[in-house]
Parts: sequence; C-alpha cells; structure tokens
Amino acid sequence: MFPIVLLKLVEWILYQLLANSCYRAARKVKSFGFHLGHLSPKTPHQPSSFPSITKCDLESRGSQSQTLVCDIHRVILRSHSFFPYFMLVAFEGGSIFRAFVLLLSCPVLWILDHELKLKVMTFITFSGLRVKNMDNISRAVLPKFYLENLNLHAYEVLASAGSKVVFTSVPRVMVEGFLKEYLSVGAVIGTELHAVGGYFTGLLAGSGLLVKHRALKEYFGDRKPDIGIGSSSVHDHHLLISLCKEAYVVNNDDSKNSVMPRDKYPKPLIFHDGRLAFLPTPSATLCMFMWLPIGILLAIYRILLGVLLPYEMALMLGVWSGIDIQVKGSMIPERSEPNKGVLYVCTHRTLLDPVFLSTCLAKPLTAVTYSLSKVSEFISPIRTVRLTRDRKQDGETMQRLLKEGDLVVCPEGTTCREPYLLRFSSLFAELADEIVPVAMNAHVNMFYGTTASGLKCLDPIFFFMNPRPSYHVEILGKLPKELTCAGGKSSFDVANYIQKKLGDALGFECTTLTRRDKYMMLAGNDGSVVQQEKWKKCL
Repeated sequence: MFPIVLLKLVEWILYQLLANSCYRAARKVKSFGFHLGHLSPKTPHQPSSFPSITKCDLESRGSQSQTLVCDIHRVILRSHSFFPYFMLVAFEGGSIFRAFVLLLSCPVLWILDHELKLKVMTFITFSGLRVKNMDNISRAVLPKFYLENLNLHAYEVLASAGSKVVFTSVPRVMVEGFLKEYLSVGAVIGTELHAVGGYFTGLLAGSGLLVKHRALKEYFGDRKPDIGIGSSSVHDHHLLISLCKEAYVVNNDDSKNSVMPRDKYPKPLIFHDGRLAFLPTPSATLCMFMWLPIGILLAIYRILLGVLLPYEMALMLGVWSGIDIQVKGSMIPERSEPNKGVLYVCTHRTLLDPVFLSTCLAKPLTAVTYSLSKVSEFISPIRTVRLTRDRKQDGETMQRLLKEGDLVVCPEGTTCREPYLLRFSSLFAELADEIVPVAMNAHVNMFYGTTASGLKCLDPIFFFMNPRPSYHVEILGKLPKELTCAGGKSSFDVANYIQKKLGDALGFECTTLTRRDKYMMLAGNDGSVVQQEKWKKCL
C-alpha cells in the first residue's frame, strides 16, 4: 500500500507544480510585457458593481445596532499580500532558518493560485511551530504591523457598527487576538490549523481553507448582515458581501490613500516585541538576508571600537561606520559637592544608553542595571553594577557608587520602543541632589536592540547590526536645588517632574505603566528572573 500512496502523492505534486501551475506561470509571464500592447504586470480589473467604501454614510443611520462582516485581508489591512505576516511568524516564532526557507519558496508561490499559495505558506510557517510561540507572536509582535497597515476608511466603518464578524481564509490564530483586542470584533471565523501535543503540524484542519460565503451562511442562517465590506479585486469577497443588505468595496486607490495615523489608533501601541523593525515583504526580507553577513561583521567592529579605543577615536570611527549620533546640551555640569558624583537620570531606550552617554561626555561613568547578560557585561566599555530590587540594599549600593564617581540610572526600569515614558522609580531622588536629566532616544531601521522574551545577550549585537542606527542625546542641565529633595520636594514629586521634563524634551507621552506591565503584556510574566531558567535567557 505504501508504494501506491507514494506514487499518488508524487503524481498530485507533479500535476500541481508542473502541469497545472506552468499554465498560470505562462500567463503571468505573458502579462509582464511579452504580449504586445501590455507592458504593465497587471491587467485592469473590471469595475465593481458595488459602491466604494468612501460613499458609506455613517451619520444618517443608527449604525451601532447594525451587524458588519468583512475580511481582514485587503479590507481592514492595506497590504495586498499576507506574505509579510507569515514571514513575521516564521522569523519571530520559528527561527531564521524557517524564515529563509519561506523566502526561498517565493518563486514557487509566485506561480501558484491563491489557495495553494496559502497552503504552502501555512505549511512552511507552522510545521513544527509551538502553539505557545504563536500565542506570544499574536500578542506581542503582529499587532504593531497590523496597526501600521490599517485602512482608515475601513476601520471607521468597522468601528461604527455594533456587531462585527470577520471571515478570513488566513489562519485564525494569526488574526483573532488582534481583531478582538484592538478592533473589538465579536467573532473571527478563519482557517483552522491542525495541532498535536502543543505543536502545529502545518496542515489545515479537516474543513480546509475557509470558504467565506459558505461560512457566512452557516453562521447567520437565514438572517442577513446589515453591512458587508470587501475588496474590489477579490472575487470571493464579492460572493461574501452579496449576501449582505448593504455592500461596499475597498478600491486599490482608496487603500493607498487611507493610511491610519498614530493618533487615531483604536488603542495606543506602547509595548511590542520581536527583532524585525520593518515589514518583511519578499524584497525587504531578501535585502535583510543579504545584509546579515555584513551586519554581523559590522556589529563586531562597532563593539570593539567602544571596548578598545579612547572615547574621541571611538566616537569618530563609530560615526564613520554609519552610526548617527546627535548631541545637544551642556556636556559637563559643575559639581557643588567635590566628594560626591553627579547622578545622570536617563530615559531608557536600549541597554546602550549609558555607553552612548559616557562616549558623548568622553568620561567614565558607572551604570546600575536590574538585569544584564554576562555577554553584555563582558563587552561593556563602562563599569556596570547589578541591583537586587531590594530598595534598601539598592539605595546603599547607589550611595556608595556616587561617592566613587558619576553614576547613570534609568528609573523606568525597562526599555520602551514607542514614544512613551514609563513610570519613574523615585529611589534615585532620595540619593542625590546633583541630578542631571538626560533625554535619550534611539532609532533603528532593520533590527530592534531590545527584547522581552528573546535572548537579551544579543541585544547590543542586533542594535549594531543595523545599517544606520541613530542615537539622540540631549543633556538638559543640572536640576535646581529647590526642585530636589534637598529643597523640600518629595522623592515622588522629583521623579514625576523629571519624567515630565524628559517627556517634553523628546515629545513623548508620560504614562504610569511599569516594568511589570510590560512583561505581563509581552511575555506573560512579571519579568522576574527564575534562577533555573537564567541560562535560557542569558540573564
């Protein structure tokens, strides 16, 4: 029986990849300019019989009592391809090797039809992937990219409806968390994946790819949804919205001109995780893999500059290597107490904040940290001292360090990538009167140099692997004595004042969120390090 089954499987693969797909490939090649009179890769679509979504009037009716149905692909999201989101799952939830295999599949995906393409991407992305990893990705990584690609017109119509149901052919686990958490969607009906023992097999559940118009009939029965939204260029969307009382379509031009501004996000995006700082389209992902060997060598070179060379030379060669450093403010504040150092209070963007401050000041500083990997301690060009999270013991440690020299502290306790400041711990305000606030901000274009659930020992390496990372350092000047605890202010007032001052300097919004809030959202724990798991996170 096994040889017969094997022969049938080979026959099916040959048919799909050779006989059936070569015809589609020939038609696509023909459309790319080998047919006289057609030089564009796409032929124009027939005009839709449904009105544009921009003509949907939201004010003249009671929309809150209406039911709306739509798809996330090419309706809620402006992206025409779902490949980048599969790549995010493959890279962040799987491994770089899985992502590379998915990239290599692009030539094959190009000649397949939509259904088979979705099946192949699903198999490569999810085969052997832990269900727990997918849960983390859907909560901490994907929402950022979904929010950045929201269609403003579609979202406004979606938000106006009282009951919202999304039907989609993409795997439900990739979109359900975002749709329910950020867009208040009541139900998400999507393609189900097969899993065994906490791992995805990469195969679809028995029902296969979701057929949207059939799923709508099963879900609503004899009732008709009030509003349906689809894409003007997707045939099965027309079948879906034709079953609704009112139907609108998202045209390609509407999608391009309907970018969602940050201030209109349904929920503020404060925390997110993952290494990739760009939407990994096929071309962008190819550029990343071509850059990786150069990036690794460049990261090693940049790290060695800080470890081996004097400040001035390290700064000059670092700028020549592509690091963009902007420095503002007075460099060296005057000390009023000769036997006590200056306390620099910084915003926390990456682990490298104290290093860049020390390099810009061209003077040695001591940095206190709550958790730092052995690798980061080894390659750090400045002295680092660990804190214990015991307030009394940490206070004594910082007092001793201030007597030895200048000290750097990041009162947020953890990094934040977005333009927000977390709540400042007030401990630093009780220890020193010589306080200098420093506004620091970092920008990357390929890899994030921070992580909540990944290997923290790689944070500085990933930051320096960026082609052109940048750091903005603004020294705001020493805090007047009357605004410190020595002037009668409470430590909480001092901490809140400095947080507000730094937020204004950077244009950031101040929050009351803490390190615990970040780790509960991104990693599902309070961020404390369990001794027996230290080796897993390089802490």
